[in-house]
Amino acid sequence: MLEKLPGVIGHVLLDQRAGLDKLAFNKVGLRSGMAAITVSSLAFQDHAPLPVLYTADGAGTSPSLQWTGLPAQAQSAVLIVEDADAPTPQPLVHAIVVGLPPGDGALREGALDEDEGHAPEWACGLNSFLQAHWLPPDPPPGHGVHRYAFQLFALSTMPAWSAKPGREEVLEILQTHAVASGCLIGTYERPDGSQKIEQAEPAAVPLGASAV
Repeated sequence: MLEKLPGVIGHVLLDQRAGLDKLAFNKVGLRSGMAAITVSSLAFQDHAPLPVLYTADGAGTSPSLQWTGLPAQAQSAVLIVEDADAPTPQPLVHAIVVGLPPGDGALREGALDEDEGHAPEWACGLNSFLQAHWLPPDPPPGHGVHRYAFQLFALSTMPAWSAKPGREEVLEILQTHAVASGCLIGTYERPDGSQKIEQAEPAAVPLGASAV
């Protein structure tokens, strides 16, 4: 959707970024006693580029995810994917999944795509475009590298979620009930003037977030 924007727009907005500090992972923080979850993907490495397949320049498929290390007291898990470098006041939400079973788990490739069936115990919340499915990365041309944070939280309860929870509802629940968290970063950059590109540019971008 943004691939046809002129690169000058990206340059104008270059310094306009939500920021890592506003990610759910850092707003909730690793409180004393909160465990760390390992989040990984067969599709990309931590802080490495997302393959084009998973972006708006490709098929826009949601990548596979795996996680381990949820504590024994966890009753459910939540996934929220946010763009820390969106030129918006808050990170752009690309996906929310609530009601994930506790314990080690995974989401298959394409599980969050529009019109895809999924396990009845979990549900997609609303992304920033008010859609209940995966929003593919679609950064403005020339805006530089964007960091997409795949954040998983273990909860000490199974909340009574609304039908399609949004970011604010998720953050409110996390502040009270999160007992463990983990984060995987994938990057993507759309160079100046690109429309459909074959491969994302590699970039090594540190998370720059410390546990608190």
